[in-house]
Amino acid sequence: MEDFNWEEFENGTSVDISKADLQKAYDETLNKVADHQVVDGKVISVDKKEVIVNIGYKSDGIIPASEFRYNPDLKVGDTVEVYVENAEDKKGQLVLSHKKARLSKSWERVNAALENEDVIQGYIKCRTKGGMIVDVFGIEAFLPGSQIDVHPIRDYDMFVGKTMEFKVVKINQEFRNVVVSHKALIEAELEAQKREIISKLEKGQILEGTVKNITSYGVFVDLGGVDGLIHITDLSWGRVSDPREVVQLDQKINVVILDFDDEKKRIALGLKQLTPHPWDALDSELKVGDHVKGKVVVIADYGAFVEIAPGVEGLIHVSEMSWSQHLRSAQEFMHVGDEVEAVILTLDRDERKMSLGIKQLKEDPWETIEVKYPVGSKHTAKVRNFTNFGIFVELEEGVDGLIHISDLSWTKKVKHPSEFTQVGAEIDVVVLEIDKENRRLSLGHKQLEDNPWDTYETLYTPGSVHTGKITELLDKGAVIALNEGGEGFATPKHLVKEDGTQAQQGEELDFKVIEFVKETKRIILSHSRTFEEAKEEKPARKARQPKKEEAPVINNVAAGTTLGDIDALAELKAKMEKGE
Repeated sequence: MEDFNWEEFENGTSVDISKADLQKAYDETLNKVADHQVVDGKVISVDKKEVIVNIGYKSDGIIPASEFRYNPDLKVGDTVEVYVENAEDKKGQLVLSHKKARLSKSWERVNAALENEDVIQGYIKCRTKGGMIVDVFGIEAFLPGSQIDVHPIRDYDMFVGKTMEFKVVKINQEFRNVVVSHKALIEAELEAQKREIISKLEKGQILEGTVKNITSYGVFVDLGGVDGLIHITDLSWGRVSDPREVVQLDQKINVVILDFDDEKKRIALGLKQLTPHPWDALDSELKVGDHVKGKVVVIADYGAFVEIAPGVEGLIHVSEMSWSQHLRSAQEFMHVGDEVEAVILTLDRDERKMSLGIKQLKEDPWETIEVKYPVGSKHTAKVRNFTNFGIFVELEEGVDGLIHISDLSWTKKVKHPSEFTQVGAEIDVVVLEIDKENRRLSLGHKQLEDNPWDTYETLYTPGSVHTGKITELLDKGAVIALNEGGEGFATPKHLVKEDGTQAQQGEELDFKVIEFVKETKRIILSHSRTFEEAKEEKPARKARQPKKEEAPVINNVAAGTTLGDIDALAELKAKMEKGE
């Protein structure tokens, strides 16, 4: 049976071909393929799942279609490199890999592309932080977001799955990192295009462009291959806080060329310049003294800018916001966005400047100050601030007054106003004097009560004795609060007690009035006088007897009591007492 020729039997021929000859014929017709080598193959079939490649072997190899994602234009008849993984697996199938074939030579190809500045194809696999991952010769290369296009990219996902052309711009040999760029391919072309466009530009020229990017400081407009910038101040005659209030992305707009730079290729564009300036359209009848309404657009410490028409603003200085002379910030009166009414104070159409005021909407309180705040009238005021010499108060917005420190109390010696009241508190006052020219009122607080010194004048007569308490000890003496009211002062020598010790703070003692001066509100007291003078008035218990050889001179007044039965001494005593 082994010698039976089946082929001859089936074909009806009787050709005598040996088995060795047949094997030789096969070997000459088919390629000999060794495992783990890279060979060229021809695509004979392509579908969504697999690609069939013929390498001239007795069987064809099947490769997953995913290995050709980088080349969506693959078609039957194309020659591709394949890597022979196995010439014949368990099923007798030839096992090929296109991916491994690419990888085996990919590093040399990438380096050559960088050196020769070749344009290569790559397949964008997915997004990553800062850019995209691109399959280049089977290597995963990095495509930075800024290198995808010359225009800013808003949607990265739209590039995933696309095959694009790239240039290799950087290779890290140590870590085998590859960076590619698509932008680099079109920049050279754009440069030439830009030079051509800029060469035709003229100031004042009006062009149509497309909004390609919006930033906080302005809008970039594509003029057809070259970009220009509309600064935020050139978008509108009015104030613009966000350019998106005026334009939107991809919007087509007309712009005017304000300026351009041939070398740096910068083009300054304007949008507001296409319309007349709002000041030119301002009502010609508008004049100083007229009332206008507007919206607060900018506010600072020194004042607020009010837009009375788009692009027409007036400044309300903080001094024109209130009749008050206090230094205050404009934020205390209004805020951005407030709708306000104001009076035109100045108007300069040539300089396009206008100043406004709001305090003029109210009557100046100082015009009729004598009527509302006549001398002698009583009012309640608010404490604004202190000085060493008094308290500044406000009776109403724009009407201020000063209470001198000496007019706070009839009796208490106030060293600083903070001892008497506090900022923000209310205080009752009496109008003492009006200074209309300087817009100041002199006020008093103590005048709300009767002057107690009228009573003290009859009470604290020199020589009278009163009880008081030492409230403060000083180097020069002590302050004494008298029980009937008022304060007196005693020097150290008048603070010596009968036992020879010095009186201390907090002690309550009797004091004799030495001096009372109503004009200066001064009461001088003495504690020592209360017992020294009493001693002088008391008689001595025993008089000293004179010596026989001495003249009978009596120098002790009290001796008259002991020798009262002697007429001469009695007469002398009477004379001495009378003299004293």
